[in-house]
Parts: sequence; structure tokens; C-alpha cells
Amino acid sequence: MSRRPAPRRAADPRSRVFALGLVLAIVLSVFAGRLLQLQGIEATAYADTAVAERVRTAVIPATRGAITDVNGAALATTMDAVNVTVDQNQVTDPVSVVAALAPLVGVPVRKLVHRLSGDLVYNVVARDVSPDTWRRVSELRLSGIYSEPTSVRVYPQGSLAASILGFVGTDGHGLEGYESSLDDVLAGKDGEITYESGAGGRRIPSGNTDEQQPVPGMDVRLTIDRDIQFVAERAIGAKVRETGAESGTVVVMDPRTGRVVASATYPSFDPSDPTAAAVADRGNRAVSDIYEPGSTSKVMTVAAAIDAGVITPATHIKVPPVIYRDGTDFHDHTPHGTLRLTATGVLAQSSNIGAMLIAEKLGQRPLYDSLRKFGIGQPSGLGFPGETPGILTDVGDWRPTNFATIAFGQGFSVNAIQATSVFATIANGGVRVDPTLVDSYVAPDGTETPGPAPEAHRVISAKTAKTVSRMMETVVSDEGTAPMAQIPGYRVAGKTGTAERVDDTCGCYRGYTASFIGFAPADDPALVVSVTLQDPVNGRYGGLLGGPVFTHVMTFALQTLEIPPTGRHAPKIRLTY
Repeated sequence: MSRRPAPRRAADPRSRVFALGLVLAIVLSVFAGRLLQLQGIEATAYADTAVAERVRTAVIPATRGAITDVNGAALATTMDAVNVTVDQNQVTDPVSVVAALAPLVGVPVRKLVHRLSGDLVYNVVARDVSPDTWRRVSELRLSGIYSEPTSVRVYPQGSLAASILGFVGTDGHGLEGYESSLDDVLAGKDGEITYESGAGGRRIPSGNTDEQQPVPGMDVRLTIDRDIQFVAERAIGAKVRETGAESGTVVVMDPRTGRVVASATYPSFDPSDPTAAAVADRGNRAVSDIYEPGSTSKVMTVAAAIDAGVITPATHIKVPPVIYRDGTDFHDHTPHGTLRLTATGVLAQSSNIGAMLIAEKLGQRPLYDSLRKFGIGQPSGLGFPGETPGILTDVGDWRPTNFATIAFGQGFSVNAIQATSVFATIANGGVRVDPTLVDSYVAPDGTETPGPAPEAHRVISAKTAKTVSRMMETVVSDEGTAPMAQIPGYRVAGKTGTAERVDDTCGCYRGYTASFIGFAPADDPALVVSVTLQDPVNGRYGGLLGGPVFTHVMTFALQTLEIPPTGRHAPKIRLTY
């Protein structure tokens, strides 16, 4: 007999409630534990993470110091600007951002797309936009678009004195000229700001802010006069174009202090857009380019001989048509018969043979020593970046032909500042004062510190310097090689130079260097002006090419600095016997 299954007993409701309660208790305990972890154990870490995500740090660039002329006219200065930056992770719609930004920041669409796309937290979208442009950008409230303060270098006078100033790179630091060599002085010290930002990266006004103020750079006051610099640049530029020369320089110097009043080169460049010019045009040719000076150096030969007592201005120098030394024949720039010149006549008519004969009275070692005293073959003392000291072979390595050519200015090399300094030495009574371009440094509070005092060196006696100066006045007389360098009312002393030019491509002489250097008033020298033209095509003689430039620049400089004539007349000195 089969048995019926026992009937199933209904579940106890209390058990189900208990089970459900147990599950809920477990779940709640998990949440409670997690809450305790978040708000208690790991609260600080999460808070720090949250703060880190909304805290931003930006550099506050220091205001770069200005570079001015001697009268305080700004040649290089700094204006406030803004770099537009992006957090690429926050740009959700690059197309619309590009469309909005492109008309404002002046960046091509293709570049903007590249700069906005990716996962970089920081990338520069546009550099050096004006504060007004950034204001219009910020009004768009574009997600991920930020700003950082910066500055932009401005050159109010355009290309004026560019070879001295140099230029700065995209990071605002100098790359050439005084912008580079005085970068530590001009740059100052950047500051920093840390702040909290909210949605879209905008600063929270009530958030924490930590700010370290920048220290502005110092201003640098140069010795150059803006107006004289302008006239010198214009004059040499016109002469280079007229003659088809490769380049040209004009240097104006105060012989008593060594202060460079102007230093002009052509071709030059725009420091606001330096890459538009050839690399060779972005330097300072007055210190970087060396050349054989030619006849302008005869003043050193004559000065050394007079100082040594082996000649006087009236010493008779019989100059044959040709002279032979070590199997080489030497002659003057124009053919002639036998000339009976005084030492003054040798200088006035620029006789190469006459200079050789005077040097032979002096001797090799004394000539070499004198050239070294004049600063040949060594740094000028200017301290300008990129300066080349020139070349003067040690006297122990001279051959007879070296002695001969060095006597009249070939076989050694100088830069334009050195050549100008030679004449400044004679004008300053035989004392060479190292040239300088920096007048002073001006701190943000207006405190002015003079530039380093230049060193002074006695080269020849004051009596010799005065004698040579009088001899040099005959060069610009009607009987000399540079009557076109005369200035009505003023006594002028100077010397022409026409030197064969070394061509590095062939290692030979090819072309010429034409120059004229002089000072005025000759009997109370206030200024020296040198003019140099490299490889002119239309003409070659220093008097004809450099003389008119000298006259123009010197006349303007004398008038600008209010230097009157002395009212005295030059003494007559015999050129022949």
C-alpha cells in the first residue's frame, strides 16, 4: 500500500526577513566602510587630488630692461603680451574652437588644428598676442583655452643700431649683440603664480592664490647718439649702394673717453624680424670683420719712427720709382719718377715706398712693438660679443717682405673699431683709451650705475701725437690724397687707405678695401670718424669714396654735439725738399 508524501511546510516569514536584513546589513556595512575610507582614512589624499586637478601654476615673466641711446631714447623695449595656451584634453569640439580662434590670433587653420588636437595638458596655441586680443578670446569662453602672461620685444627705431642691439629669440632671451651678452642684466628674474581654477579652467576669485612677484631687468644706456647713428647708417648705406660694395662701416668715437658715439654697418637687418636677413648681415661687422688696413696704418709707422727719434716731419725721404726687397719689387699706387719727399710728404701723398724706407730707419722689433701698443692683434677692450682681435704675426716669424708690407698696411689685419682706436690714440695725445659702448645700467628704481671704466694706455708721447696730427692735416690739404674730406671752418686731420683685399675663396688678393679715418678739430680733437668700404666696384680709392662720407657724418656730429671750430689755422709744413 502506497504512502502519501508528507505535505510541504510553508517557509517561516521570520526567516526570510532575517535573511534579507542580513544581506542589507552586509551591503550597508560595505558602503559604510567605503565611506569611512573616503571621508576618513583617504580623505586627505582625495582632497589633495581634487585640489591638484583645479590648481594651476603660471610663470609671471619679468619685464625685460630697455636699451636706450645716451640721451635715453628707447632703442629696444618690452611690451606686455599674452601666450594663448590649451589643455588638449578639454577641447571637445576642435572644429568650432578653430573656427572661433583663427580670425583672432592670426594662426593658419591647419596649424591651429594640430596645436589643439592630442592629449597634451599644455601646448602653446599662439604666442605674443596683445592683451586686447586675449580679452576677445576669453570672452568666447572656449573650453580648454587658457592664457599665460608674457612680453614681446619691440624696437621703436626699426633697424637703427641693429648691429649693436642684436635680437631676442622666441623665449625672450637674447641671441645676438648686447641682447645676448647683457641678457643676465636685461632679463631680470621671472615670478610665479599658483591659483585654483574651476570649470573651463577659469580662475576662482575666492580660491587660494600664491604669487611670487618677478624682478624686472635693468635698463642699459648706450654711449651712442641716436641722431648721429641714424645719419651714419644712412650715409654708409647710400655709399655702399652707389659703389656696389660688399659692405661698409662707419664708427664715430670720442678719443678722450673711448665712447663710441655711433657704429653703423651696411647691410643690416630688422631686429624684429632677423630671419628675413642673411646670417652675415645679422652681426656687427665693425668688430667681427677683419681686413688689411692699407695706408691708414702708415700713421702708426710714422708715429713710431718720430717717437723713437729716427725721423722728424722734415726728414728727407728720397723715393725711387721701384724698390726691391727679398726678390720682390714694390711700387706706389701710381707710377712716378724719383720723388724728393719729406716724411710729411710721404704721409700726405701716401707713398708705400716712403713708408718702407721710414720703417727701415726704425727697425722690425720697434715697429712690431709699436703696433702692439696701438692695440693691433689683440682685443680692442670693447668687450662686444663676436669681436675678432685681428692678426699680427709675431716679429720672429717676419720675412723681409713681411716687414716691407706691414710698414704700409698690408700683411696684418684689424677690425673697424681697432682702426678707429688708432686714430683716437693720436687725437688723445698718444693715450689709447679702450673703446666702450655702455654708458650705464639703470635699475627699476632709477638708480644708475656707470659702466666699467675703460683702461688707458700710453702709446706714444704727447709731443709725438701732436706732431703726427699736424702732419696728418696735410693729407686733407689740396696737396694731399683727401681734399674732399675738408670741413669749412674746421681743421681736419686724417689718412686715406686703399688696400688689396684678401679673398678667402682663393687665398689670394682680389678687390680692395677703401677707407678714410680722421678727426676734428685737429688742434683740439673731439671726434674721430672712420669710414670703410669692402670690395667696392665703382671706384677704389679711400679718399674719393670714404672722404665724402666722413665729411657728411663728421659735420653733422660736430653740429649735433655743438662742437665749435677753434678758429686757428693749420701750420704750413713742407712736403718736398
